[in-house]
Amino acid sequence: MSSIDEAVEVLTSEAIDAARLGAYLAEHLAGFSGPLAIRQFPAGFSNLSYLLTADGRECVLRRPPIGTRPRSGHDMGREFRVLSALAPDFPECPRPVHHCADESVIGAPFYLVERIRGIILRRDYPAGLAATPVMVRAQQHALVATLARLHGLDCRAPALAELGRPEGYVARQVAGWTERYERARTPDVASADAVTAWLAASQPVESRYPAVIHNDYKLDNVVFDAADPARLIGVLDWEMATVGDPLMDLGCSLAYWVQADDSAELLATRMLPTHLPGSLNRSEVLESYVSMSGRALPDFRFYRVFGLFRLAVIVQQIYYRYFHGETRDQRFGALGPLGRVLIAEAAAEIGA
Repeated sequence: MSSIDEAVEVLTSEAIDAARLGAYLAEHLAGFSGPLAIRQFPAGFSNLSYLLTADGRECVLRRPPIGTRPRSGHDMGREFRVLSALAPDFPECPRPVHHCADESVIGAPFYLVERIRGIILRRDYPAGLAATPVMVRAQQHALVATLARLHGLDCRAPALAELGRPEGYVARQVAGWTERYERARTPDVASADAVTAWLAASQPVESRYPAVIHNDYKLDNVVFDAADPARLIGVLDWEMATVGDPLMDLGCSLAYWVQADDSAELLATRMLPTHLPGSLNRSEVLESYVSMSGRALPDFRFYRVFGLFRLAVIVQQIYYRYFHGETRDQRFGALGPLGRVLIAEAAAEIGA
C-alpha cells in the first residue's frame, strides 16, 4: 500500500468548472494542453487545495475556503509572493507557477504551484509506512532542523524584508488574536479573559533576531520523501508566513505537540502523531531547536501560552462558520470542544 499523500474526488460543494479553468490555463500558462483533470486534497480546515493533472503534468491549485473568511486572511496574491521570494534560498517551498486574481475563473482568486509528491503525516501514520521509534524520531528531528534553517535565512534580503514588519510583532499578534477571538466567540464557548490579560501583561522583550517565520509549521504541513521517509523535502501552506519573532513561530508549532504523558483531555485533541514511541517531548523539541539554530531560549512559557491561545482562536474561527451554518462539514462541528480544552490548557500554564 502506498504511503504517498493522494488526492480524492472533489466535494460537490467545492467543485471547480474544469472546462472554464482549462480554457484560462491554455491562455495564460505556457505549454499547457488539456484535457484537465481535477481532484482534491481532503485534509485541512483552511485554504482548499486541488490536484490538477494535464498532459502528464501535475500542479496544485490553492484557493480560499468557501464561506466567511477572516479579514486580511487567505490572500492568494500575498502567499504567491511569499513563495516567489523564498524559492531561491529555501528549496523545500513549492515552486510557484501562476497567480490569478480574477475571481470569475473559479469563483475566487487562486494560485498554482508545482506538486511535491511524498508522504504527509496526519493524525496517524499512513498505512504504508511503519512508525518505528527510529523513524518517528528521525522525522521529528528533520522537522525541527528545517524550521531552524528557515529561521536562519537573511530576512533583511530585499525580497524577504517586504514580507513583514518585525518591530512590534509580538504586541500586534497578542492584540490581533485577542480581537479575532472576541469576533469569533459563540454562546457555547468560555471566556479567555484571564489568558488574554496575562498575554498582554507578560510580553517579552522584543527579539533582536527577527526571522522569516512560517506561522503554521507542523507535521501535516511538511512532506517527506517516499524513497527516504526520514528526509523532509517540502513545506506547505505559507498563507500566514511573515517576518517576525522566531520564538513565536516555535511556540505556535508546539501548541500542536501533544505528547504521550499529557492529560486525557489534551490527548483527545491530538491532531498529529507526536505521542508515538520515539517521539520528542516538548522539552526535547526546544533543546533540539537550540542546538540546530544556535539561538538561546528565554523562559518559554509566554510562547507556549500564546501558541495554545492562537490555536484556540484558529479552531474557534472555523467552528464559528459551522455554528452559523456557513459550512456543513461535520469535522468543523468537533472543533468547539477542542477550543475549550486549549483555552483551559493555556489557563493552567499561567495558574489561572
